[in-house]
Amino acid sequence: MAFPREAVDAPSLEVFKACTLHLTTQLIDMENASNVKEFILLGLSENQGVQKIFFVMFLFFYIIILAGNLLIVITVISSQRLNSPMYFFLCYLSFVDICYSSVTAPKMIADFLVENKTISFVGCIAQLFGVHFFGCTEIFILTVMAYDRYVAICRPLHYTTIMTRRVCGQMVISSWVGGFLHSIVQTLLTTQLPFCGPNKIDHYFCDVHPLLQLACTNTYAVGVIVVANSGMITLSCFFILVMSYLVILLSLKSQTLEGRYKALSTCGSHLTVVILFFGPCTFIYIRPSSHLSEDKSVAVFYTVITPMLNPLIYTLRNGEMKSAMRKLWSGKVGSGKGKV
Repeated sequence: MAFPREAVDAPSLEVFKACTLHLTTQLIDMENASNVKEFILLGLSENQGVQKIFFVMFLFFYIIILAGNLLIVITVISSQRLNSPMYFFLCYLSFVDICYSSVTAPKMIADFLVENKTISFVGCIAQLFGVHFFGCTEIFILTVMAYDRYVAICRPLHYTTIMTRRVCGQMVISSWVGGFLHSIVQTLLTTQLPFCGPNKIDHYFCDVHPLLQLACTNTYAVGVIVVANSGMITLSCFFILVMSYLVILLSLKSQTLEGRYKALSTCGSHLTVVILFFGPCTFIYIRPSSHLSEDKSVAVFYTVITPMLNPLIYTLRNGEMKSAMRKLWSGKVGSGKGKV
């Protein structure tokens, strides 16, 4: 199936500018109205020796995230062999992983070297927005990738007519818009809260639950809405993922041994990523706000560990990707574009 590489049309720039301007204005108003001008992030550990170890470790992890995911993006864009919807979605997943980890990791790594781990009010809310925007977008893209595998395995004769360039583009756009709308809801709910007292966040980045605990008002109703919003998205996407793989497993009975192995190989990689990402997210967001300090340790899995492992999971089990990467490094990708 020939799958053109033209960039997917983004949603209306004017709409995003209007929403961003409205949010920025509201943030400034909230900051002026709040007694708290900055927050203090307690981080993963207050032990100086442990922080130095964490600095080296997480800096190494972040470099792997950038290098691995950027390599996938460049490989998919450069290689004409990787022109199927599966690699199209994988390219966007890697790009989202880079953005997602970059919202939290650089600040966390820098804080390991300083004693005063502060973040401004606006910076905190912006970080919250970025975490939920890219995190929710990744959930939708993983769901879309599961649907793509379902069509490829269960309806192979109709695959080229169902998963067209236009349909794939619309799916990616919907993922970005869905993530944006989810993040706007979470952010606006949080910015409506008054912060007038404690400003220490027992976390390494700004998130909804830690901020709800600092608000000097009753946050029960907001907490319920936040959990319902996150829970509805996570559970519905997880239900679609489970149903897709159940149907795929049932359909494999009628295929040859070679066909089963190939299908399980591609689905196995995706299912591994889904478990690594959805497991911690479910633990954190599909329950009321709590004072459990282990939440920040669990958050490391979906903000750092999963984006770091994704390139390894998708490349080590994929012969086409490994072959394309070897050609990219050997300089044969560019020279082969002119060949028929």
